[in-house]
Amino acid sequence: MQAISLIQRRLRMAAGAAMMAAAAFLPVAAEAGQTLDKIKERGVIKVGVGTTPGFFTPDSNGRWQGFFVDFGRALAVTVFNDADKVEFTNSSPQQRLPALQAGEFDILLSGVTETITRSFKLGFHFGPVVFYDGQGLLVRKDLGVTKGEELDGATIGVQSGTTGELNIADFFRKTGKKFTPITIEETSEFTKALDTGRVDALTQDSTDLAARRTQLKKPDDYILLPERLSKEPLAPAVRAGDDRWLEIVNWTVYATIQAEEFGITKENVDTFLTSEDPAIKRFLGVDTSLGEAIGLDPKFAYNIIKAVGNYGEIFERNVGKGTPLNFDRGLNQLWTKGGLIYSPPFR
Repeated sequence: MQAISLIQRRLRMAAGAAMMAAAAFLPVAAEAGQTLDKIKERGVIKVGVGTTPGFFTPDSNGRWQGFFVDFGRALAVTVFNDADKVEFTNSSPQQRLPALQAGEFDILLSGVTETITRSFKLGFHFGPVVFYDGQGLLVRKDLGVTKGEELDGATIGVQSGTTGELNIADFFRKTGKKFTPITIEETSEFTKALDTGRVDALTQDSTDLAARRTQLKKPDDYILLPERLSKEPLAPAVRAGDDRWLEIVNWTVYATIQAEEFGITKENVDTFLTSEDPAIKRFLGVDTSLGEAIGLDPKFAYNIIKAVGNYGEIFERNVGKGTPLNFDRGLNQLWTKGGLIYSPPFR
């Protein structure tokens, strides 16, 4: 009897522990669809962005345009099948993550670098990397330098609230050189500091610096040094706790990538509707089984491509060759062309 009683006690303890463990997960489960539910109730997706030409900037009519903006419109297509059901708000590097945490935005598409502390300590989830970048140095040509370590003793402007502060300190610590950091909070003052001679150089993501160079009074007087001081994988950021919303972000991005891999563009997408390739039929929703299985409009990928085009089109239209930024795709090429841009299978 004592043996049976002991077993019963252990079973009760195990059951109690299991119930406590299950209860610990209840708040997360209850909030699992909170962001997506609010978006649908509101009827618009709130997106935090920055102000960098080519990536996110309002035009003369106040309509936002740019590389990251197009992914925001693609999300609106996935959720509402309407590229205009999205609201863009400029948020500074210092305020963007606290604003996301506070629920002011549903997603940040402001060129946020994915880091381990932002994932674990701050509690953010990241979607696929949409732009592989690296921290660079924009310097005056008259300094006569060709690489960063030659800036020994230079005064360098760095924007507060970015990964650039730590990266530039690490760089000079490794090289054994000295520099004077000038931390600048206001985005509008960042470029001005170089233009007025307050600093010898600026350091930030190379994409941001390339855009800022075009805004200087005499762009040809400055040069973006070729080296990169860091890895800066830029990805959509969302709050933790809403898996459904995160997966919608993931597969919206992947749809633009997979379309490019298939050779499907905004202009030719309709010609692929008669394809006999089963993978393309699933992707475009001609075969509706995939969309029905995941609970999305079977034609969500078709609708995205029809509205904003594939990844390559988004890149070239906003920041590629022929634009003021004139970026080479480099690591942002498809994996089939030597880059890092890759989509999991749509099946």
